Amino acid sequence: MKAFVTGATGFLGAHVARVLAEQGAELRLLVRQTSDLRNLEGLKADRVTGDLRSPASLEKAISGCEVVFHVAADYRLWVRDPEQMYRSNVEGTRALLEAARKNGVRRIVYTSSVATMGFSSNGRIADEHSPVTLADMIGHYKRSKYMAEQVAIEAGRSGQDVVIVNPSTPIGEMDIKPTPTGRIVVDFLKKKFPAYVDTGLNLVDATECARGHVLALQKGRSGERYILGGENLTLKQILDKLAAITGLPSPSVKVPYVLALATGVCDEVVTGWIRGREPRATIDAVRMGRKKMFVSSAKAERELGWQIVPVDDALRRAATWFRAKGYA
Repeated sequence: MKAFVTGATGFLGAHVARVLAEQGAELRLLVRQTSDLRNLEGLKADRVTGDLRSPASLEKAISGCEVVFHVAADYRLWVRDPEQMYRSNVEGTRALLEAARKNGVRRIVYTSSVATMGFSSNGRIADEHSPVTLADMIGHYKRSKYMAEQVAIEAGRSGQDVVIVNPSTPIGEMDIKPTPTGRIVVDFLKKKFPAYVDTGLNLVDATECARGHVLALQKGRSGERYILGGENLTLKQILDKLAAITGLPSPSVKVPYVLALATGVCDEVVTGWIRGREPRATIDAVRMGRKKMFVSSAKAERELGWQIVPVDDALRRAATWFRAKGYA
């Protein structure tokens, strides 16, 4: 099987590429001229230079591939120029699906996110059928992923063989950016977590999530969405697990929402708009935190054979990797 993978230089995409390689797939990886290639070290694969914002480069890159894993996404909770995020996440997905159609690709696995699910403030566990609209999406990242997912769903309705996976919050090694979730681990290791807010996430082992992508290729139904999740945990529970792994203290002070929002406003204005750097705390991130992003993977368990595993090992690998690479 010859597989084309986008996002392999990033966090989750690197895990997907390595799982595919372990299973004997022949890989062709899309890289940009500016890509950080550290996650590709030691990986046997063809590399083609292209960009999701350049449709012509995608058509040439996909030629001859049997399946496509579209994992790449602009994953940031703050951007100075939101238009670039929509070009990559929405229009890039549209262009990639069109390139796959023109090249006769047998099946596409599109990596969406549980960010597109319908969450409530009462902590109700969301699934693929939870009611949600674009108006429910907080921030440009969620909006762009929701819009991109609609593009993939429409392609499936039009006859293209597209399976959609919705990872929860991957955690593990090779998070080179790091992602907003990886920054939780890094900040904890750097003792920059004096307090916490009352929020929650579903954490999934990044390696297991990559295996779930392969299950979706093998067993998923075209046009369907599958949540690939792990453990539903409050932020405090996550920090307590990190404390047990690292020996560092877990914060005991809970920050009220109003204070967290004020911190996000200050950090976004000073760090983002004045200094031109990505803020550690953002208004959108605080607003998202009012809803615990707890999900059910029951559909993937039934139809794909997905299995939920504890995230302790993934947290341990993440902490070890960040330390070894000098992040903390």
